[in-house]
Amino acid sequence: MSDCLSAARKDALIARLKAEGFDVVRVTAPDQIPKAPSRLRAFLENGRHGTMDWLAAREDRRGDPQALWPDVKSIVMVGHNYGPDHDPLESLQQKDRGVISIYALGADYHDVMKKTLKRVGRRFAEETGEDVKIFVDTAPVMEKPLAEAAGIGWQGKHTNLVSRDLGSWLFLGALFTTAALPPDASETDHCGSCRACLDICPTNAFPAPYQLDARRCISYLTIEHKGPIPEEFREAIGNRIYGCDDCLAVCPWNKFAERASEAKYYARDETRLPPLAELAALDDARFRERFRGSPIKRIGRDRFVRNVLVAIGNSGDPSLRPAAEALCTDPSYIVRDAAMWAMGRFENAGKRTGAMV
Repeated sequence: MSDCLSAARKDALIARLKAEGFDVVRVTAPDQIPKAPSRLRAFLENGRHGTMDWLAAREDRRGDPQALWPDVKSIVMVGHNYGPDHDPLESLQQKDRGVISIYALGADYHDVMKKTLKRVGRRFAEETGEDVKIFVDTAPVMEKPLAEAAGIGWQGKHTNLVSRDLGSWLFLGALFTTAALPPDASETDHCGSCRACLDICPTNAFPAPYQLDARRCISYLTIEHKGPIPEEFREAIGNRIYGCDDCLAVCPWNKFAERASEAKYYARDETRLPPLAELAALDDARFRERFRGSPIKRIGRDRFVRNVLVAIGNSGDPSLRPAAEALCTDPSYIVRDAAMWAMGRFENAGKRTGAMV
C-alpha cells in the first residue's frame, strides 16, 4: 500500500470516528508498548492484582497486542470524554448519601462505545477489504499504554491516563486493523513534581509514583473484590459505594476538562447521590431494575449492599441504624458481615457519647 493511500485511509477513518462523537482519535503500531510486559509482570509478581486472576490468566496476550492478534498492523485508539458537571470530592461530605464513581453515573460506556466502534469498523472493513477487531475493555488489551503510545495522553503517577486537552475523564476503546496506517507520535509525561493524586488517596494505594496496589484501592475493594471488605479499609471508604474518583478529581490537568458531550454519560436520578437507606432496602430484583443498563449491575446486589452498609457504618447518622439492623440476618454472608460491622460502629459511637444510638 502506498504512503498516500495509507494516509488517506487514516484521515478518512479519523474523520468518521470524530463525526460519530469520539473526542480524540489517534493511531499507534502494535509494537509501541515494549515496557508493558515487564511492568505487568512486576505488578502480578507483587500480588498487587488481588483477586483479579483474569489479569494473570492471559498475561502473554495482554502485554503484546500481536500475541492477541498476530495480523494486527495498526491500532486506532479512541476516547470519549465523560467529564462531570460537579466536583466529586464535594459529594463526600453528604454522609447519608452514597457516592458513585463518575464513570458509572450514566449508561455503561462499554455498550455506548462498542456499538459505535463496531459500526465504523464494519464500514472501514467493507471499503478497504482489511480486517478489524473492536475492543472496549472486553479483551486482554492494555488500553492506557496504547493510548500513551498513540499520543492521547500519558499514564500519570496514579497510573490513569491524563490528557493535556481533556484531563482525566476519558473512556478508551481500540480498533485493531490489518491496515498499515501512519502512526502518531507518543505523548510524554507532564506530571512534573506534582503528587496530588498520591497524597489524596484515602487508603494509600500507591506504594510509589506510577505504581498501584489494587488490593488497597477503593475502586477495587468496592467493585472487583467479592468477599468482605478488609476492616482496615472500611472507615477510609467513607460514603463511596461504587468506585473512587479522588485521584482523578484532584489532578490539576482537569482545568482543561469539560462536561461530557455524550448525554448518555450524564448522571441518572437513581445514581446521583442516592439515599443510603433507600439503597440498603434493595433486594435482587429491585437492584437489577434500578441499575439496568448501568455498569453497577455487574457486581450484583450483595456486593453493592455490602458497600452501602460500610457507608452506613461510616455515616454517624443514627437514623440509618434500622437499615443496618434489618440486614444482620440477610442470606448473604458479605451483607451480614457488613451489617454487623455497621451496627458495631453505632454501638461504639453511643458508648463514646453516652447516648442511646
